[in-house]
Amino acid sequence: MRWLKNPVVQFLATGFVMLVVVLVATSALSRSAADEEAVADARSLTRVLGTSVAEPAVPSGLVDGDAAAIDRLDRTALDRLLVDDVLRIKIWDVGGTVLYSDRTELIGAVYPLDEDELEVLRDGGTDAELSDLSKPENRFERDVGGDLLEVYTRIESPEGEPLLFEAYLGVDRIRESRAQVLARFLPITIGSILALVVLSTPLVWLLSRRISRAAREREQLLEAAVRASDGERLRIARDLHDGVVQDLAGSSMALSTVAARTAGPDRTQLEEVGRSLRVSMRSLRSLLVEIYPPDLHTAGLAAAVDDLVAPLVAAGIEVDADVSGDQDAPRSAVALVWRVAQEAVRNAVRHSRATRMSLTVHRQGGALVLEVVDDGVGFAPGTLVATDRFGLRAAESLVHEHGGSLEVESAPGSGTMVRVEVPLA
Repeated sequence: MRWLKNPVVQFLATGFVMLVVVLVATSALSRSAADEEAVADARSLTRVLGTSVAEPAVPSGLVDGDAAAIDRLDRTALDRLLVDDVLRIKIWDVGGTVLYSDRTELIGAVYPLDEDELEVLRDGGTDAELSDLSKPENRFERDVGGDLLEVYTRIESPEGEPLLFEAYLGVDRIRESRAQVLARFLPITIGSILALVVLSTPLVWLLSRRISRAAREREQLLEAAVRASDGERLRIARDLHDGVVQDLAGSSMALSTVAARTAGPDRTQLEEVGRSLRVSMRSLRSLLVEIYPPDLHTAGLAAAVDDLVAPLVAAGIEVDADVSGDQDAPRSAVALVWRVAQEAVRNAVRHSRATRMSLTVHRQGGALVLEVVDDGVGFAPGTLVATDRFGLRAAESLVHEHGGSLEVESAPGSGTMVRVEVPLA
């Protein structure tokens, strides 16, 4: 599709892809930042609750399981501990005994502490992790619904023993923080990219128009140069045909007439000079064909091919030429086939030392196909220097620009085949 090659369309498509990539990356980064921020807030809240509320309220005798101490902590501190997103609290001793919980069923139960929890009891600090609701000590948190974040910190009892204060918080706070971060950054990101695209699109459009205009001007200059070159070549060919070729033809006819009237050794010499003149005249006519090819749509491709291979026939090379399917073909396709045929035959004459050659042109599907095959010495692909067969390489470039294909098959001692397909559409 032509519109896909439009630079403005490509720029807008690239901008859209970049926008999607930035949105995905921003969402992922903001989620990570929001999670870290929410966990940090949960740690701060638990530290404050543990050191400022729970630790001063822990009564003497709690570490011994005294029921009065448990009741006193329950009456004086529970309401101040279950605040904000805090849904459950527990206080543990080093042995894993639950000294206090807002669920009285857990008080007095013993569960082994994890290494992380023991490390906090030993070294202090605060840690947080998603709660494993499959553990028996967390069975009462399963009915809360959703995931919970358990945060624990170290406190001390009045007796000086280290205790582990653990709070369970809902993850809704994390989700809300994540949504707030996205709401702040996404509009800025999207707006910046859209503004960049809106401001850059006119500039890209102007630059693309300037480049297209420059390309059209170069194309027009090239076409003018080609027309000038064709005109000059036509003038040279016309001058040679009307001057030297006609003079040679006249001289050849005059020598033939004189030779017919002469006897003895002089006649033989005159006939030899006449044959030499005729050979020179044929060579000159072949040169005219190379300088300026015939009007392919007036004389036809077959006639042009006959003129092209005439010097080979005169040189004793057996040539089989068969041309068909070019009657209603586009001028550009016929001219391109002629150009490649000219280069292939020229290379065969110069390099192949062939004794037989076949040149066929036929229509195959929606393409005009040219095949030039010789029985010459051939060559190994990849062994040619830069100056070898340069004309054929230039023709290959033209064929590719026309949407066709050119193949050269050869091997030492096996001849060469040049096959070209030129689409008619």
